[in-house]
Amino acid sequence: MRLIQTTQQLAEACAAIAQQLYVAVDTEFLRETTYWPLLCLIQAAAGDVEILIDPFVEGLSLDPFFALMANPDVMKVFHAPRQDLEIFFRLMEGRLPTPVFDTQTAAMALGLGEQIAYDGLVMAMLNRPVDKTHRFTDWSRRPLSENQLAYALADVTHLRDLYPKMLTQLQQKGRMEWVSEEMKAFEDPATYDTTPANAWKRLKPKRFSADYLAAFFTAATWREWFAQERDVPRGRILKDDAIYEIAEQRPRDADAMDRMRALPKGFGRSKGGVQLLEALNEALDDPNQFAPKVERSPPSPPGLGPVVELLKVLLRCEAERLGVASKLLATVSDLEAIAASDDADVPAMKGWRREAFGEKALQLKRGEIGLVMKGKRVRVFDVASETIVEDGEPD
Repeated sequence: MRLIQTTQQLAEACAAIAQQLYVAVDTEFLRETTYWPLLCLIQAAAGDVEILIDPFVEGLSLDPFFALMANPDVMKVFHAPRQDLEIFFRLMEGRLPTPVFDTQTAAMALGLGEQIAYDGLVMAMLNRPVDKTHRFTDWSRRPLSENQLAYALADVTHLRDLYPKMLTQLQQKGRMEWVSEEMKAFEDPATYDTTPANAWKRLKPKRFSADYLAAFFTAATWREWFAQERDVPRGRILKDDAIYEIAEQRPRDADAMDRMRALPKGFGRSKGGVQLLEALNEALDDPNQFAPKVERSPPSPPGLGPVVELLKVLLRCEAERLGVASKLLATVSDLEAIAASDDADVPAMKGWRREAFGEKALQLKRGEIGLVMKGKRVRVFDVASETIVEDGEPD
């Protein structure tokens, strides 16, 4: 284990890692009381290079590490990397580590569960227990003990050993394409967009009138901006319920705002409340200018409930047959769209998902296959040949 103390040490370590095909990466951070995550420690392991990077060290530049993260010739291996990548996206000024491999997504493709925890994955794949002693450590405190550092490093040494084993199994099963397609979302800058004007997209409007949408957009935008300016979690500024109530009630003055149940007492006369009211009044004076464009899904035809339920059973059957997490094949919203239209524009009807599940869903709708009980299991039944379907072909 090597605790990096200088930029020169970091540059040398990153140069050594750059000679490897992949590097396992993890971070320790805090964000319970802040909007922006506070990076406290970076762990990396590749080959026999195992390093810990303390971003609190005075004068230490992380630029060599960021250059390594941007190196397209070195695979970056994470477990459930969404928050880690969000941190790097901000610190790397809009760039992202690339290419990326997520062991949690790979685990879904290997049938190890919908969202398997890291310790469960390590035990399942490597038969190693994971120490949880320092799971709730305050990583911002210094100095860090030797036990804390060893705990943090273990996260990436296990990850380093997981990657080649998972890669081999994915290749043997012909599922690298499945995982590679999922990785694209992690490498899309839009995934980490914190522009306040886009904050409303995190929520689902309940009405679609111009007045409602203008207030909805304005409240969500203001909350995000205010939270970023003060570096506090958005939920400590206003809860989501408050955004919806503001959109419904559309208050024009402090008295109206203070009568709202979801807002903190006295909020209408606070500095933030005054700012929000000013923005709301401007938006409500010309709602068509401020209302975002919302694409509304056409109403589903009546009577689709039983079709969706059948598709859910089919999905479960196919997921079990393929040994893959059902979430990776299709979502409930995918099934609802397929039930409504054979030409549904959803992931389950594209690429490898269509081949693995989508075509069979259409066959079920057309009555070409059915679902039957055989013993204690539900099986797919080919109607024409009157046989159970196994591995995509009639038995």
